[in-house]
Amino acid sequence: MQPKTLLATLAAAAPLASAAGSARVINHCPYPVTLWSVGSAVSAPYTLAAGTGSYSEPFRRDPVTGGIAIKITTAPNGLYTGAPQLNYAYSLDGDKVWYDLSTVFGVAFPGKKLVVASAEASCPAITWLTGSSPGGSQVKTCTSGKDVALILCAEGEW
Repeated sequence: MQPKTLLATLAAAAPLASAAGSARVINHCPYPVTLWSVGSAVSAPYTLAAGTGSYSEPFRRDPVTGGIAIKITTAPNGLYTGAPQLNYAYSLDGDKVWYDLSTVFGVAFPGKKLVVASAEASCPAITWLTGSSPGGSQVKTCTSGKDVALILCAEGEW
């Protein structure tokens, strides 16, 4: 398989017309993953297929917590069993969106490259080369009008 570019992947996963950006998760791992969107309430689980699964939700502001955490595990019921989880969080702030990446209960994607990047090329990316935080603050900000995607098991030039 030839390496894909981030913008090409985002463009392929994006709807044809959208006025506001979305938080996206794209699964390139060779196994399925399960995610939950968590603010003041927890969504139903959503499974992303191995290698091709994707998820999207329009940026939104939770009226109680302010932000949203998309919690991802490799275990189907991992949110409720204490399995290692990857948290892709965002907070909508008018025309800006703040985003970050963190882990809870261990490393959910050991040895796998993880990338959070905006469809707006000038916005900063978060890159974890081995599935673990390289240290320091992972919080970034960008325009809320463009999608911001977490790519699991990123490959190639990401």
